Amino acid sequence: MPAIDDDSTETTAKRASRDRQHPLKVVVSDSERERIEARAKLAGLSVSAYLRAAGLGSPIRSVLDSALVLDLAKVNADQGRLGGLLKLWLVDRPGQGVPEIEVRRLLDRIGELQGRLAEIAGRV
Repeated sequence: MPAIDDDSTETTAKRASRDRQHPLKVVVSDSERERIEARAKLAGLSVSAYLRAAGLGSPIRSVLDSALVLDLAKVNADQGRLGGLLKLWLVDRPGQGVPEIEVRRLLDRIGELQGRLAEIAGRV
């Protein structure tokens, strides 16, 4: 079976420089093949790109990691917008609706949550 390379993280020039006439062959059992294919899919890579990265010692990051970071960034942005709206409300209508101290506590809590989100995103 010829090597398939659809690794979108590489530049076209890098792809063109590879010798497509000499693919590596690796003998694996059926269960090993399934595990490799599953891990490649989880990482969002072709089997060829996954094995190349693993063989060259490159870090293999899951697509899920990137998706989680994006989701965390969206939540962080939503909280930032909410905090901005609350601050605007405090300036335009201080003390109306709920006591100002309650709103300030909420703003502090939003700030804490944003810090935690940033910390988690940094670890992923």
